[in-house]
Amino acid sequence: MDFPLRRGETLDDFYRGRVRLIQPRKGYRFATDAPLLAAFAGLRPGDEVCELGTGNGVIAVLLGFKPFARLTAVEIQPRLADIARRNVAGNGLSGRIEVVEADLRTFRPGKRFDVLVSNPPYHGKETGVPCPDREKAIAKHEITCDIMELMRAVSELLKDDGRAFFIYPAAREEEFRAAARSRGLRPVVIRRIHPRAGEEPNLFLSELRFAAAFSGEETVLPPLVLHPGRGGEFGPEAAAMLEGPLNETHR
Repeated sequence: MDFPLRRGETLDDFYRGRVRLIQPRKGYRFATDAPLLAAFAGLRPGDEVCELGTGNGVIAVLLGFKPFARLTAVEIQPRLADIARRNVAGNGLSGRIEVVEADLRTFRPGKRFDVLVSNPPYHGKETGVPCPDREKAIAKHEITCDIMELMRAVSELLKDDGRAFFIYPAAREEEFRAAARSRGLRPVVIRRIHPRAGEEPNLFLSELRFAAAFSGEETVLPPLVLHPGRGGEFGPEAAAMLEGPLNETHR
């Protein structure tokens, strides 16, 4: 693995040392939601996949442990797109993953995808604690793309029988559903994430499909409790999702 570092960057190990990732020392650094989404996304051999807003490429790289034909990772911020390319190359995935520097609102690749994946900004442009770091602010706040614009992109890029996987704040679930519904999409699977036993969910995972292509009932999976005990340790299921599949390497 070759990871050329630039000034102000760190190199960190994940998935029990099987993945290494460059991150800005200051600026956007991913959290537990990225590997949770990567674990949740269901991919199949032959899938053409697109990640909308890849950041430093963490989800794309972690998805490399799953079967798919090709993954296009879209990122609007030049520095993060550059880091994502180096992370893809350093983890030996350049043959399967392409990083494209583009605005997802105007991204037109000339094809549609079997699967879309996105960990979008969680906060409205005028909500949440203001972030002085522009890079981090764009990743966390709807500065360059809001949930309605994201769903429009999903509806234009997803195949009629495709699947789209998201992680999003529990407090905005109804807004998420309404935005999806406005573009003919609906949740077919929901899983809510609780920080601790007895606490309200703070995030949820969702699989969306076009309503016209799916007539079944919505499946609500058992909640995922990150810290079920009194200490700060992750529970067995959460730990397995964060540590990656056992005894597997990038396909």
